[in-house]
Amino acid sequence: MKAIARWIGWVLLLALGLQLFFITRIAVMASIDPASTAFERSEAWRQVRHDGRLHWRQQWRPYTQISDHLKRAVVASEDDDFVNHDGVLWDAIEKARARNAKAMERAEQRKEKALERAQAQAEKRGQAFDPNTVQEGPPVKLMGGSTITQQLAKNLLLSSERNLLRKGQELVLTYALESLLSKQRILELYLNHAEWGDGVFGAEAAAQRYFGKSAAQLSAYEAARLAVMLPNPKGAEKNPQSAYLNRRSATIAARMRYAEIP
Repeated sequence: MKAIARWIGWVLLLALGLQLFFITRIAVMASIDPASTAFERSEAWRQVRHDGRLHWRQQWRPYTQISDHLKRAVVASEDDDFVNHDGVLWDAIEKARARNAKAMERAEQRKEKALERAQAQAEKRGQAFDPNTVQEGPPVKLMGGSTITQQLAKNLLLSSERNLLRKGQELVLTYALESLLSKQRILELYLNHAEWGDGVFGAEAAAQRYFGKSAAQLSAYEAARLAVMLPNPKGAEKNPQSAYLNRRSATIAARMRYAEIP
């Protein structure tokens, strides 16, 4: 029994030490710009492992050297209550969970109907039915309920794994970011480390990659185009003129004037 209690004590001590490590790193970020994030390092390793080389674009820009158009576009697209909330919007998380559950249910229903049709066609032709030959439908697009601060917490310090433990750690880091850093600093960090394509990180790299200009010179519509890429940057990079991106860009461009930034 004492051995178990000792083991639990060590686990709790290590967990506390990890939290202190994370919080110390966040406190340092109040004045020191982080060179990279956990997500960026994992992407760099993926590139080297799969491509045999590192293709990377990133250049830090201070908050004042990033177009207000881009700040407004990102807030309008990703987190329109950014300046007012304390880091987490529980209502948004619940709504996203409900939407995702319905989307998964509809996808499962479509799959069952496709199997039924394929089986009926096979029986009509007098052939054996193999469910493995039925093509999968398009992947389910899951909605996120994360704020800008939550996204920053996840990308700065955490792995890409999805489980309850990591989600709980994300919430702790989110509240730490909100407590130790200003809203302006949080947005500055986010804009300098957001992914905008394969190996394209930060507003300056994105502006140069897609528009051949600095982040300070982005127009309102260019900023809207970049903002709508954030949920799926690699996909948007491959298909930049998709109908969805065009429609979404127009929507964000119209909303930007109402977005409040720090």
